[in-house]
Amino acid sequence: MELNEVIITRAIVDRFHAKFRDNLETDVAIVGGGPAGLVAGHFLASAGKKVVLYERKLSIGGGMWGGGMMFNEIVVQETALRLLDEFGVRCHKYEEGYYTSDSVETVACLIARAVQAGLTIFNCMSVEDVMMRTDRVIGLVLNWSSVEMAGIHVDPLTMRSRFVIDATGHATEVVKVVHKKVPGDLRTPTGKIEGEKSMWSDKAETLTLENTREIFPGLYVAGMAANATFGGPRMGAIFGGMMLSGEKVANDLLKRLEG
Repeated sequence: MELNEVIITRAIVDRFHAKFRDNLETDVAIVGGGPAGLVAGHFLASAGKKVVLYERKLSIGGGMWGGGMMFNEIVVQETALRLLDEFGVRCHKYEEGYYTSDSVETVACLIARAVQAGLTIFNCMSVEDVMMRTDRVIGLVLNWSSVEMAGIHVDPLTMRSRFVIDATGHATEVVKVVHKKVPGDLRTPTGKIEGEKSMWSDKAETLTLENTREIFPGLYVAGMAANATFGGPRMGAIFGGMMLSGEKVANDLLKRLEG
């Protein structure tokens, strides 16, 4: 059989359009494809919920790919080992309480398991705004990342979701939009974004879980976005808290969706 370039193109265009159209209304929309977002997507999809994830970059995985300062190993504390097992990631005990895993293997396993569970991922897409009503966030406003980077004025498209998770890490991209443009205060002590503090790994790992919650009606924060929003410190190349945060936000949302 001689391969036909037009059929190849048509297959890509048709399948992408079907995938995009089928995810214009979802249970949960996740912004940011780092460990917290991927873990959240995995558990929500595994529970049968319709979940979509948007990542502005070409690659999925956030800061985990590079390990610490491009040494592609990460550290995970003992409390998160069961999540590495859940995703089929091999780990090595370094000393009591400290375990390492290959960052490339870890990201690859998180992505594969999440997608196979039913999470739909769109990369190279940016969230430039939220869709709102009087009392809550109800969806996202989307554009191509290349359009955003080039500064071209191209009108966006929208999708609707019962809940949104900001898992964009240090940038808190969705929370910043809501804080700037949506009437009402955030559920922080000042009603504003408190801002990320300097590194304190032990405190940050604990606060990542405590700060994983609903920050505005319809909008949750997870992972480093939770700490940056609530004023917690950064934690460096230890990722147990990030994955546990993804699990926590998924469990919290399952209670809301099934309640």
